[in-house]
Amino acid sequence: IPPPSRGRSFGERHFQVKTVIFTDLDGSLLHARTYSFKDALPALRLIQERRVPLILCSSKTRAEIEVYRERLNNRDPFISENGGGIFIPAGYFSVPVGGGLLNDYTRISLGTPYHEIRRHVVNLRERMKVQVKGFGDMSVEEIARLTGLGRGEAALAKEREFDEPIVFPGDADEEFLAAVEKAGLRWTRGRFFHILGNSDKGKAVKILKRYYESEYGRIMTMGLGDGFNDLPLLREVDHPVLIPREEGGYDPRVDFPQLTKAKKSGPAGWSEAVLGLLEP
Repeated sequence: IPPPSRGRSFGERHFQVKTVIFTDLDGSLLHARTYSFKDALPALRLIQERRVPLILCSSKTRAEIEVYRERLNNRDPFISENGGGIFIPAGYFSVPVGGGLLNDYTRISLGTPYHEIRRHVVNLRERMKVQVKGFGDMSVEEIARLTGLGRGEAALAKEREFDEPIVFPGDADEEFLAAVEKAGLRWTRGRFFHILGNSDKGKAVKILKRYYESEYGRIMTMGLGDGFNDLPLLREVDHPVLIPREEGGYDPRVDFPQLTKAKKSGPAGWSEAVLGLLEP
């Protein structure tokens, strides 16, 4: 993908409707098993040509998303760990951005710190005698086997700040999930169950929308995702698109009147949907 063009014209900033795209990664922009975005290249090239902000919004960690930002030549803000953190490159917006500085970003922390989530998960597991296992309990090799990631990327998946992915030995333990909620935490589900605080993708999207509106005035937003943890994101955008699963069918928990359902799974369906919006 060519590097993004720089600079904004006066007309672009003040008179045109600015398109902004928010997207999930695994199973959407990235293939669910291979993590390739090859089939999305036609739309990605057009996004770069049109200077459309592409906001990566994933359950992945900041460290994992940074890898894909480099592969995609992406320089836009991003959202990590199911809305736990928003990371805005320094100087990206002309309006002041609230939050703390972290490396070359302003970080807006919406999620509960990871060590607190881990403490609750461990305490509940011991008290309820549930054999649930989190990424914090696993070695890099275990995560690599579980996810299909390479060892290097599996190590980045352990660098968590706001969200703990968990797996059950069999079916999900509903009593454990209810106890998580009673403890003041939340859970959602993508490929894995995720334990997190009072944050979600939709809340993070809403904050970034306000910054883009301050920068450009009128904006039009698109959102793409494939699972239940993407529902808050999809509800916050003008053009929500649900990507079907690799094995076929759509997540039945994600359905509302404004939703468009892509015809193809993974990056092929993602690309088709984006091109349909940008090239009507």
